[in-house]
Amino acid sequence: MDTIEAIMTRRSTRRFIHKPVERDKLGKIIEAGRYAPSGGNSQTCHFIVVRSKQVLEKLAELAEKGFAQMEITEKTYRSLANSIRMSKKGGYVFHYDPDCLIIVANQKDYGNNIADTACALENMMIAANELGLGSVWINQLKWLNEDKALLEYERALGLKENERVYGALALGYPDTEDGLPCRVPLSRTGNEVTYIDR
Repeated sequence: MDTIEAIMTRRSTRRFIHKPVERDKLGKIIEAGRYAPSGGNSQTCHFIVVRSKQVLEKLAELAEKGFAQMEITEKTYRSLANSIRMSKKGGYVFHYDPDCLIIVANQKDYGNNIADTACALENMMIAANELGLGSVWINQLKWLNEDKALLEYERALGLKENERVYGALALGYPDTEDGLPCRVPLSRTGNEVTYIDR
């Protein structure tokens, strides 16, 4: 698969089978994230790679508690509102129960923290597609960045005092008939392009 094909056929996976991702594939995906561009080549992303089912369950439990305490307003982003609604209902697992959750943190006072995290996550999603793995960007931990219980737990996992989570990646083998990620591109209905030639 060439680079353009890996980009054009990347789709989000939200259902995974319980099959471990091989260590060499995981290493290649993490390295793809580490080699992403960063502002001034700062390289301040911190990758916390969670493969423990116990830790994944605890993260889901703490996130559900945090979201359940929030209220929805007319200005609440629709995906965040969905997380709040599902948490209030109970049984919400924000990360889709993957084999691996790669949490990407960065310095909280660094101006390019979200941009650098986004570059790293995109690199990892493209690499995962090329390697036959499914992945999906996870926002929920970012929305709970100042939740005290979750922040304390993330620090126990290695998050530094001056860091916050700006994105995460659920990664694993897709629960599909052929075991591969869906690679049928979605048509583009937005993302307008304007050319200025002179």
